[in-house]
Amino acid sequence: MTLAAIAAALSLSQVAIAADGPPVAPVRPVTDDYFGTKVVDNYRYMENLQDPEVKGWMKAQADYSRKVFDSIPGRDALGQRIHELLGKDLIRFDYQRRGERIFYQVQEPGADIPKLAYRDGVAGDEHVLIDPALLAKAAGTHYSLDWYSPSADGRYVAYGVSEGGSEKSVLHVKDLKTGETLSENIDRTEDCIVSWRDDNHSFFYLRYNKPGPDTPPAETLSNARTYLHVLGSKLDGEGDELVFGRGVSKSLDVPEGQGTYVLLSPGSRYAIAVANHNMDDNPATFYIAPLAAIHGPGTPWKKFATVDDGVTAVRIHGDRLYFLSEKDAPHFRLLSTPLSHPDVAHAQVVLPEGEGVLVQMASASDGLYVSQRSGAGFKMMRVSFDGKDVHPLNLPFAGTVGRIATDPTVTGAMFSMQGWVRAPAEMRYDASSDRIEDTGLIPPSKVDVSAAEATETFATSYDGTRVPLSIVARKGVTLDGSHPTILIGYGSYGISLDPFFDPAFQAWLEHGGIVAVAHLRGGGEYGDAWHRGGQKLTKLNTVLDFIACAQSLVDKGYTSPGKLAGNGGSAGGITAGGALTMRPDLFAVILDDVGMSDTLRTELEPNGPPNVPEFGSTSTEAGFHGLYAMSAYAHVHDGTAYPAVVFTTGANDPRVASWHMMKMAARVQAATSSKRPVLLRIDYDAGHGIGSSLSQYEQELADKWAFTLWQTGDPAFQPKS
Repeated sequence: MTLAAIAAALSLSQVAIAADGPPVAPVRPVTDDYFGTKVVDNYRYMENLQDPEVKGWMKAQADYSRKVFDSIPGRDALGQRIHELLGKDLIRFDYQRRGERIFYQVQEPGADIPKLAYRDGVAGDEHVLIDPALLAKAAGTHYSLDWYSPSADGRYVAYGVSEGGSEKSVLHVKDLKTGETLSENIDRTEDCIVSWRDDNHSFFYLRYNKPGPDTPPAETLSNARTYLHVLGSKLDGEGDELVFGRGVSKSLDVPEGQGTYVLLSPGSRYAIAVANHNMDDNPATFYIAPLAAIHGPGTPWKKFATVDDGVTAVRIHGDRLYFLSEKDAPHFRLLSTPLSHPDVAHAQVVLPEGEGVLVQMASASDGLYVSQRSGAGFKMMRVSFDGKDVHPLNLPFAGTVGRIATDPTVTGAMFSMQGWVRAPAEMRYDASSDRIEDTGLIPPSKVDVSAAEATETFATSYDGTRVPLSIVARKGVTLDGSHPTILIGYGSYGISLDPFFDPAFQAWLEHGGIVAVAHLRGGGEYGDAWHRGGQKLTKLNTVLDFIACAQSLVDKGYTSPGKLAGNGGSAGGITAGGALTMRPDLFAVILDDVGMSDTLRTELEPNGPPNVPEFGSTSTEAGFHGLYAMSAYAHVHDGTAYPAVVFTTGANDPRVASWHMMKMAARVQAATSSKRPVLLRIDYDAGHGIGSSLSQYEQELADKWAFTLWQTGDPAFQPKS
């Protein structure tokens, strides 16, 4: 036995195992003084995930939770039903166009991991390029595709793969002409955005700095910089020409952030550089330079927009730059300015702000294709480059318009559509005939959802704000409060929970259940003002909106507190955790997935600094008070009758460190007086859920839903002891 194994065994033996409960974590309080407010943290030591004692406690918690899940009688049958539903359909998604060549991911019925494929034209033969399932080196591990980017001529594809849901991408390149995977092997390319030059033999790419032994966790995923790579040279990326990023040049002012990248358009003489604080769709800082002048640190980048200018997305066409902006337009405007002298403050309005929220913009040779969120549905239009012709597209049904795939050199667009009870379809708009047709790339779903329906309604929050609430249930559902109900909420970063199709919902509905989705402040359903209404010092609005939606479901007779589960994940952990601590009487179950809970410590983890603009910083007194108010961990009180809880985490999570769920589980287990189970579910081959396999998703759903049916009284899910 190795010294490490002996140490782990000794630490595990020191973990107190309750006879009828999970392992008890030692309490070792640490007190912090924030501007005169003292905050006690009983489990600070858990933040050291490499500590053998912490590892031992994690393993004991995971083992205990597994035994509990396995003891629920209906769990395996429910898991099998979920597997049947999710394994019926062939799905294609994530389309990109290069002329007539179409790239996409495909997941065949029964497959665990999507593959990257392409075809020449909608009716062309399908060719599989990358199958991550073939990369697994050992049982219990898996690889997944993180991102991909084809060259303009469609011959090469740069792509990133990572292991175990870690999102630690390694960049590779595939040659479609020869079928070979080239020798490129460039690590630290998480969240990478690749832009191919017109020579189709070189590209700009994003790469994070190599951390040293003393690099603080908060600096490991910050200030990624942009490099130029030429195929066949410097195969590991070391020595590639550095062209943009913080610290690249003393004369170049690039703000602190997570990533930087360069955007190009075929045939354009200009390049756009972006400094993005959190690699998201919120306002960023933008620069421009002649493409021919990009040479190392001396590249003459000129800043033309800061975060305060509200620019969120840009596209190049000809000699003009087109962009979406939220400045003075909470629902966004589409504007244009010359590339030779970009002036966002005096830009031409191509599409003014309207009642709906502009969601995305894509450029084709015949115009700009724009989608607009309008209530529970979407609208789509083609806008001429001068803004004089706005042509509405006649969508085939009311639902969510997904990613718009265009090529700037050809006409028309492809886009996906789906709804709560409407399976995804990939549509194609033919500009010459002004017709939309189903491409058939996604076969009709084999899942029968004819017995289900979606209802769009509103809940009234504490301050009178009307909060949209989507409800998916069986047709003719009786409003007698008897239905086990899962209420899902998120509400951060301006991200909207638009209608989506999940076949697994049918397994829940078959048990008399209801699925509801709350569209909370902090999200983007009503644009920038809705986002800012649940951010930093207003973050509690997100939690209070969620509670209002839960109360509305009870008041309208859909469910009752003894049948209600609240579910949130990631930043939605603030939502779920807030519901747990503020209204424990309103919920029978809380499902907190990879959730952010100790927000006072968030900015010290790898993904922490990029989140400061969204949640605030403890470096200021106002920032502390905002973070303290939204911290569920700081508001767990001893002797409170908390609901049953499942805290879920992945051991490889790069976005919300697993110690969030660990500390929260330990604290609630110690504090609750209800005797209801509080479990910590850990997947050691997963991260934040991004890149998890289908079977991992199925198993997690089966665990959480069986647990919920047990706790809400379904007779088929009651353990014998």
